Amino acid sequence: MSTREERLARPASASSNPNLRRLESLGQRGIRLGLSAIDAVCERLGRPERTVPSVLIAGTNGKGSTAATLATIASAAGLRTGLYTSPHLIAVTERIRVGLADIDPEALDAALGEVFAAADRSPAVPLTYFEALTAAAFATFAREALDLAVLEVGLGGRHDATNVAPAGLSLVTSIGYDHMADLGPTLDAIAREKAGVFRRGRPALFRADSEEARGALRDAARAAGSLVHEADEEIRLADVRTDLAGTRFALRTPARDYGQPLLTPLPGAHQARNAALAVRAAELLGDPRIGEAAVRAGVAEVRWPGRLERFRVRGRDVLLDGCHNAEGAAALARFLEETGLRPALLFGVMADKEIEAIGGILLPCVACVCFTAPANERAAPPAELARRLSGLAPESTTAPSVEEALADALGVPADEGEPIIVAGSLYLVGEARELLLSRRFE
Repeated sequence: MSTREERLARPASASSNPNLRRLESLGQRGIRLGLSAIDAVCERLGRPERTVPSVLIAGTNGKGSTAATLATIASAAGLRTGLYTSPHLIAVTERIRVGLADIDPEALDAALGEVFAAADRSPAVPLTYFEALTAAAFATFAREALDLAVLEVGLGGRHDATNVAPAGLSLVTSIGYDHMADLGPTLDAIAREKAGVFRRGRPALFRADSEEARGALRDAARAAGSLVHEADEEIRLADVRTDLAGTRFALRTPARDYGQPLLTPLPGAHQARNAALAVRAAELLGDPRIGEAAVRAGVAEVRWPGRLERFRVRGRDVLLDGCHNAEGAAALARFLEETGLRPALLFGVMADKEIEAIGGILLPCVACVCFTAPANERAAPPAELARRLSGLAPESTTAPSVEEALADALGVPADEGEPIIVAGSLYLVGEARELLLSRRFE
C-alpha cells in the first residue's frame, strides 16, 4: 500500500489536533442552510473567499466527479488549483486538495484554528461542521495563493455555505429528486435552489434531463443576468464506450473538436457527460494555458474515489459506487446494462432516503443482494431493507456489518468477470473502502 493510501485508510487522528477534535464535535449541530454565519466569519478572516478566483459546481449528481475533473484539468495546465468537496469517504482531509494532494491533518488543523479564533470573537458565531470546513478551505486556498479554487456545493446552492464565494463561473451538473425537505418537492423548485450559484455577467453552464428543470435553470440564469450556456446545446458526445477500466468518448464543443477520443478512468456513460461538462467549464474559464493537451491529461488523470472505483481482491473485481439516490442508482443500472454484468450487490442506504425508488431501479439488475448497513445511526437496518426490497432481487441475504457482508461475498466462488458491487450510501462505500485498503481480505 502506498503512503498516500495508508493516509487515506485512516481517519485523521484528532489526538494531537485540537481543532479537528472541535470540528468533530460540531457534527451534532446538523445542517443549517443560510449564509449569515459563514459570511460573518469570512469577514473576520479578511475575506479569503474573494482572494482566489473560483468555480461553483452544484447539482444532484455528478458534481463531485465534474469538480475533480475540472480541477485536474486546471492543474495539468499549470494552474495552482484547489479543490473543495464533500462528503469524505474515510478521512476529513479528503475534502480539501491543493494541487493533486489531500491536505495534511496538521495543515487542516491550523486552518481550522484560524476559523475558530475568528468565530469565537465577540459576539461569537456558532458554526456547523460544514461551515467550519468551508471557511477552512477558503483560508487554505488564500494562504496558498492559488490560481483557481473549484468548489463543490454541499446542499442546494442558494443557501449553501460555499455560495459566499464570488464565482467567476457557475455550473449545475444535473437536477433530480433529493433533499426535497430542504429544496422543495418539484424539479422546478430544486433547480431554482441550485441556480442560486449563478452570477451576473458570468458564465452559467448547466444540464438537466427534464425540460421542467432545464427551463427553470434557463429562466434563473437569465434573471440573474448570467451568460447562459446550455450543455445539451454546446456539447456533442459520440462513440461513448465504457467498461471496468474507464470510459472513452468523442467530444466536440463550440471551442474545439477533440478528434481522437478522450479517456476518463471513471466507468459509466454518465462519467463521459460529467467529463464533458468539466471540459466545457475549463474552456469557459478563458485561460490560454488550458489547451487540448491539458484537457486530455486532466480527463485521463482524474482521481475520484468511491464512484465505480475498482479493487481486485482474491481474483475478483470489487466495485464501490455511492449511488445514494434514484438518479445515481439509474446511472449504475445503465452501466450494468451497458457492460452486461450481473454482479453480487452489497446494499445499504440511510433511512431517510427513497429506499423503494433506489432499490426498485438497482436490484433487478443484479444476481443477488446482501442487505447491510454502515456504522451510522442514520442507516436503515438490514432487516428493514430486506422487508421492503427482498422481492426485487433473485436472491437476498442480510449481514449486520459491512465487514461481514464483504467477507461472505468474497468467500463465495465466482466465475471470472463476475464482480461484487458495494453500492448505496457514501457512508457504506467509505467503510468498505477503508476495509479494502487495509487488505485484510487478501
